[in-house]
Amino acid sequence: MCYTPCMSFQGFLLRQYAKFKMKDVPEAQRDQMLAMVEKNPDLFKKIGAEIEKRTKGGEPQMKATMEVMKKYREELASLMRDS
Repeated sequence: MCYTPCMSFQGFLLRQYAKFKMKDVPEAQRDQMLAMVEKNPDLFKKIGAEIEKRTKGGEPQMKATMEVMKKYREELASLMRDS
């Protein structure tokens, strides 16, 4: 992947972190996920905050993640269509 001078440093770090954390995910799928995060970072901050709140409340992480993702299903589907 080529990084241009105008690419943000934060975007670069996000891509490197995603590559490290999702090394078993195919690159095309990883790029699609990153594109979604870059298009609507506020949505993913909100999703992350809700998952964190639920897990701190004692809910298992997988269950919390699934429930929050269901809640934002339409927004996520819209982002996937636009990517």
